[in-house]
Amino acid sequence: MTAEEVKALIRNVPDFPIKGIQFKDITTALDNPEGLRWMRDEIAKRYKDLGITQVVGIESRGFILAPAVAMEIGAGFVPIRKPGKLPAETVEVSYAKEYGTDVIQIHKDALNEKDVVLLHDDILATGGSMAAAIDLVRKLGVKKIYVNCLIELEGLPGRKILAEKGAEVDCLFGIEVDE
Repeated sequence: MTAEEVKALIRNVPDFPIKGIQFKDITTALDNPEGLRWMRDEIAKRYKDLGITQVVGIESRGFILAPAVAMEIGAGFVPIRKPGKLPAETVEVSYAKEYGTDVIQIHKDALNEKDVVLLHDDILATGGSMAAAIDLVRKLGVKKIYVNCLIELEGLPGRKILAEKGAEVDCLFGIEVDE
């Protein structure tokens, strides 16, 4: 399968979760075994030789591929979750997103200064949730952070915002906001 074939599997859902948002639904690429395998393998190929010790997936769609990529590159998996979902002591950050505000948390002991982290999520849009994830992971003193998303919504400021935070960002696909 090629990148273009996988990209063609991604469905656009108008007016979700609110009117005016063109939601990029990756479930139609995930339910295709070849598409799922291609995405996992492509991410793993890009990060396998960078010394990643932990792949951190952002709730909720970041949980789908992050553990599979972690296994493929010999790293662990750490979840970033919404409040009240993690059982042990956490640290948190709040952030604005394109259609509201949110809070994310990570276990306080999940990462340390020896970790090289790959932050993974499905979509890079305005950059709010990923910027918050970077801030959250930095609170734990990690050595280095890489950022990967399946899709970058082109024309939105996400990449610029993350670059201002010093993040190395890589996305598998670029899609125009209205595509």
